[in-house]
Amino acid sequence: MIPIEYRMEEQVAVVTMGQGENRFTTAFLEIFEALLEEIETRTSATALLVTSAHEKIWANGLDLEWLRAETARDPGAAADLSARLGRFLFRLLTYPLTTIAAINGHAFAGGAIMACAFDFRFMRSDRGYFCFPGVDLGIALLPSMEAVLKKALPVPLVWEAQITGRRYTAGELDRRRPDPLPAVAVPRLRPLRRRRPRLPRPAARAEEGAAGVARDLGEPHVRAGHQPPRRRRPPRQQQHDVQPHAGPPVLRGPP
Repeated sequence: MIPIEYRMEEQVAVVTMGQGENRFTTAFLEIFEALLEEIETRTSATALLVTSAHEKIWANGLDLEWLRAETARDPGAAADLSARLGRFLFRLLTYPLTTIAAINGHAFAGGAIMACAFDFRFMRSDRGYFCFPGVDLGIALLPSMEAVLKKALPVPLVWEAQITGRRYTAGELDRRRPDPLPAVAVPRLRPLRRRRPRLPRPAARAEEGAAGVARDLGEPHVRAGHQPPRRRRPPRQQQHDVQPHAGPPVLRGPP
């Protein structure tokens, strides 16, 4: 099977990842990016949906076995893959179509990060875990990748997931979503039928502006076009004289 392919369903481009567990390699990311470019420039799609052909796994992150072999051959392979993954995530984040991750299986490590780069995520409730196992693998997230997680998940959940490596079901993630504030706040506001009373406005003439307002508020010394005199601090008078001395001069203040 072609690693990644797509079909059009009206205005929706349905992408199916079909490379086994859909682990990230340089070739996998190159093919995915080329597919995104083709969908954007050669179709009339307005939405992008990405799912997996694997019966249990949506995306499983970096292909570590491949990466170890590549690093033994080329010490810069890990840095190259990290840079390409960063560009790929940026492409998803800024993609002009509405993007949906249809998570029909496990989303682990880089696969979970990729899911967070989509605009929306739908996950099966009967299958699959969402997990960042970096703490178990000894792999730290780059700040840019952590920012992608915070774009999609509550910050406390991001920290918990990183330091525990816990596996979350779709139901657990749904319960950890922030409350939709308008949906919570509006019903509480509906019983409020009256406005609070307002203080009467100062009866100042428009041409007096702020000075008239200040006068009506009880500052009689303020008049239109007139500012109260500013206090001047008296000059400090201090005299010093130098008395003759056999040694270095001695400064003496006023008696």
